[in-house]
Amino acid sequence: MPVSLTAHAIPAIVAGDINTIPLLQVLDIKLMSNNKQQERYRLLLSDAVSSQQAMLATQLNDRVKSGQVRKGSVVRLIEYICSPIQNRKIVVVLNMETIMLDCEIIGNPTPFVEFDLPAQGALLNNSMQNLSKSSNYQLPPQNPSYNVQNFQLPPKNASSYVPNFRPTVQPPYQPPPVYRGQGAIMRNEAPSRVIPISALNPYQGRWAIKARVTAKGDLRRYNNARGDGKVFSFDLLDSEGGEIRVTCFNAVVDQFYDAIEVGRVYMISKGSLKPAQKNYNHLKNEWEILLDSTSTVELFPGEDDSIPKQQFSFKPINDIENFDNNSILDVIGVVTRVNPSVPILRKNGIETQRRILILKDWSGRSVELTLWGEFCNREGQNLQQMVDAGLFPILAVKAGKVNDFSGKSIGTISATQLFINPDFPEARSLRDWFDRVGKDSASLSISKDIIPGGPKNDVRKTLSQIKDEGLGRSDKPDWITVKATISFIKTDSFYYTACPLKIGERQCNKKVTKSGNSRWLCDRCNQEFDECDYRFLLQAQILDHTGITWVTAFQETGEEIMSFTAKELYSLKHEQEDDDKFIGIIKSRLFNEFVFRLKIKEELYGDEQRVKITVAKADKVDYSSESRYVLDMISKIGRQ
Repeated sequence: MPVSLTAHAIPAIVAGDINTIPLLQVLDIKLMSNNKQQERYRLLLSDAVSSQQAMLATQLNDRVKSGQVRKGSVVRLIEYICSPIQNRKIVVVLNMETIMLDCEIIGNPTPFVEFDLPAQGALLNNSMQNLSKSSNYQLPPQNPSYNVQNFQLPPKNASSYVPNFRPTVQPPYQPPPVYRGQGAIMRNEAPSRVIPISALNPYQGRWAIKARVTAKGDLRRYNNARGDGKVFSFDLLDSEGGEIRVTCFNAVVDQFYDAIEVGRVYMISKGSLKPAQKNYNHLKNEWEILLDSTSTVELFPGEDDSIPKQQFSFKPINDIENFDNNSILDVIGVVTRVNPSVPILRKNGIETQRRILILKDWSGRSVELTLWGEFCNREGQNLQQMVDAGLFPILAVKAGKVNDFSGKSIGTISATQLFINPDFPEARSLRDWFDRVGKDSASLSISKDIIPGGPKNDVRKTLSQIKDEGLGRSDKPDWITVKATISFIKTDSFYYTACPLKIGERQCNKKVTKSGNSRWLCDRCNQEFDECDYRFLLQAQILDHTGITWVTAFQETGEEIMSFTAKELYSLKHEQEDDDKFIGIIKSRLFNEFVFRLKIKEELYGDEQRVKITVAKADKVDYSSESRYVLDMISKIGRQ
């Protein structure tokens, strides 16, 4: 079926006309970046005479991926802007619809070169008027909306009419009258156009958004090579569900920090956009706004009910098992237990509070939620009082962080928000379920990863998780089990000299030193003796598929690893001086695989805190048991 593109649409768009809804053809589509976080597509658009480069807004990427837009497609631009980028103008398509999926190339379009647009428009008008007189071709009335339905074909005897497309004459673009006749100005003083958050991109010049503040971060101070500074961020939500983070630094903090209130609606403009730092920004937006001294933040008078108070994307607790470590998500559940708050010493030496509570929902699963810092005293204390009184409150968690230590659990971060007994449909449905059947129904915790056949507190981990999860840095040691391979053993200090005397039923084992008369002296027993004992102080590197770490094995576990006593190896190296046999024994123990039970605890060495990893048990791999463990993990994944 014949299609008529909107004539002279490209010159009008480049000149600044954004009020029309032109019909254009896609001549080409190219992927500009393979980065999944920032994929962008470039289009070549045509009005049958001229062609122009355009960028596709990221929210429209799925149109290309799903094949709804392709080379040759005829599309109608619903919303777009034209911005100068590096001395050339780029059209940014914010919204469009496909009119015809496949179509042959219409006309003979050539790249549009911007010149005197009014003169070009006059030239086009004159040529079309002459064409009308010579061929009896009837021109439609000038229509600012480029309505393609007004096109009329020339009569059959109009032999002089040869164009292969049917254009509608459009008067040259003129700026709105309100901005004319004001004399020379240094910049465009037109008010910024309010656009949805989803349409924001770095290619825009002037913009404004109207949104509600849903979260406000604490004021943080930092120090780097450029000196001291301060920063804070807040999150915005608009009426279309778009979210974005706004960040302020230094003097801009003083300008806006006190003005920003959670729950209020603001008009914000004149900020710059930069790629979102996904390590710290959980919002579903590839950009974040950076405000500067020229930015404006104006409180919207009154209330705007079209903008929701908050936006949630709740995940059932049984789905949390499928999320990666450090994922950010929303969850809602019934609080069934609240533990007391306990002090914790962080790695930086600052003491904070930690409180653990249990959430359950209708998925038949429960999960541990760890509250940190002020959450323990504010919401945590309130929740504990309610549970102690026999009440089981509904708790909605916005932006909780997934942790895979000891199964899967959730923890609060600075951006987390907690809502106790909120008034929205999900909370009411959960309350109804709990009061009817949930209170008496059993739930399976996803926060404990028990190894089949092992002790109940035996948690299987990988070596990389020791560092990633900060194991050993709490007030109590962490106990984990890993399957790993020995890659290196220190041979210069694999033992220590120990006291052989007994204290009651137990051997002393305290380290001894030689006294002035060449006898061994134990400071604990305060006795001297001619012969000491030799015990393992074995330092080794172990590795798995995720990382490598140093461990220390003492007497019993050293013997499990080496299959020799420390005294036997000492005698072989120092008394018999059989280095070849000694080195052969050491080499024979390398690259053997064990199931290690590790104790991890931070200890003070001088003035420095270090994490010490001690081997509590070293078992040779039982491949039958290991296979059962792997099969159990596979079946658990299948049940999910």
